[in-house]
Amino acid sequence: MTRSVRSRSRALRMTAALLTVSVAAIPFLAAPAHAQFGGIVYDPTNYAQNLLSATRALQQINNQITSLQNEASSLINQARNLTSLPFSSLQQLQQSVQRTQQLLGEAQRIAYNVQNIDQAFRTTYGNASMTASDQHLVAGARERWQNTVGGLQDAMRVQAGVVGNIDTNRTQMSALVGQSQGATGALQATQAGNQLLALQAQQLADLTAVVAANGRAQSLTEAERAAAAEQGREQRRRFLTPGSGYQPGNARMFPNGN
Repeated sequence: MTRSVRSRSRALRMTAALLTVSVAAIPFLAAPAHAQFGGIVYDPTNYAQNLLSATRALQQINNQITSLQNEASSLINQARNLTSLPFSSLQQLQQSVQRTQQLLGEAQRIAYNVQNIDQAFRTTYGNASMTASDQHLVAGARERWQNTVGGLQDAMRVQAGVVGNIDTNRTQMSALVGQSQGATGALQATQAGNQLLALQAQQLADLTAVVAANGRAQSLTEAERAAAAEQGREQRRRFLTPGSGYQPGNARMFPNGN
């Protein structure tokens, strides 16, 4: 009986203590979500908003930094694209073309000139004159032979000049290919490509010069052959003309008749 009373008394005291604590905690539970420490008010909601704003501002700064880095990279690429090629073969290519042109300009006797060619074919390579003397016919044949020999010599000189350009062209091509492969920008690659095209144009010019020189030599040879055939017909006609051909006569080996 005594134990039962004591147990009930102890339970009542514990219940009263819990109620007291609960009542004391009601003001804190009903208060807004902030705390006060040493006079400073802490608002979690405001703190979270400030933290979110700071995060957004930091993200904007990072975006601006990325944009500036991209602009800097773009400017660097533009500077590379505007960098000129530190190698030029145009001067040597021009010199090669000038040498070939000089060889063509030094053509002997009948040059590469339309008026000059027309005049030569009217006079030297025209029909054999029926009134020309034998000495004139012989002189014309000799002139045509000299023209043919000169044309062949000119063709060989042009061929030798073009062959001499091969080593120079090979060196220039190797250098240009290396420059093109090592180009750091669009401008350098374009300039290297243009110089390679110029080298090809110079090689085509050499090939054209060789073809022209060979064609000139062949034309002079054929023209001499045709003129010689025409002159042969004229000389045969003169020989067969009565009174102008061979006339028999007395031949004396010794002037004193011995």
